[in-house]
Amino acid sequence: MPTSGEAAEQWSRVLRRRSAVGLSVLGVGWAAVAATGLGLTRGSWLVGAAAVLAVVVSVAAHRRVPRPDGGLTERLRDHPPEWRRLLVRTGGSLCLVLAVVLLLGVRTSSPQVIAPFAAAVMGVHGFPVAYALDQPEHRWAGAGLVLAAATGIALLIAATPYDVVRDVVGGLATVSLLGTAARLAAHP
Repeated sequence: MPTSGEAAEQWSRVLRRRSAVGLSVLGVGWAAVAATGLGLTRGSWLVGAAAVLAVVVSVAAHRRVPRPDGGLTERLRDHPPEWRRLLVRTGGSLCLVLAVVLLLGVRTSSPQVIAPFAAAVMGVHGFPVAYALDQPEHRWAGAGLVLAAATGIALLIAATPYDVVRDVVGGLATVSLLGTAARLAAHP
């Protein structure tokens, strides 16, 4: 991993772009979760709008950001030692816990808990990713997903219909992920 100069700037740009694209794709997925309770027409519009926004964010993330003074255009990332191993561990843990949440939701006939618990798991995952990639913006996405989860759990406790819970959790998660992706795309 380069630590200075043009190679380090290029690597930082690659990480920022990958993060923006990845968060955009996840945002579209959560928009699909939100769309399930809206009916076919409104749901299609929501997913379509999220997809268009994800494409715009992804294209914006790949633009060059020239500076008039000729300085570096990217903030150089300062990764902890073994950052790749940390990403693999947290990613594997995320997949395992999401599978458990899905299985428990289906096996216990409680599918209404899947969206809030999945958002919580994904939100908590954002914090070690922010540390490993040296991209504090991932904390914003993580905090937004945890907020979506807490809101969803509060709605479940209040006996809100499941469609509304899914819409709210999916909507908050979409806004959080696409907003964070836009921030990464706009500001190196």
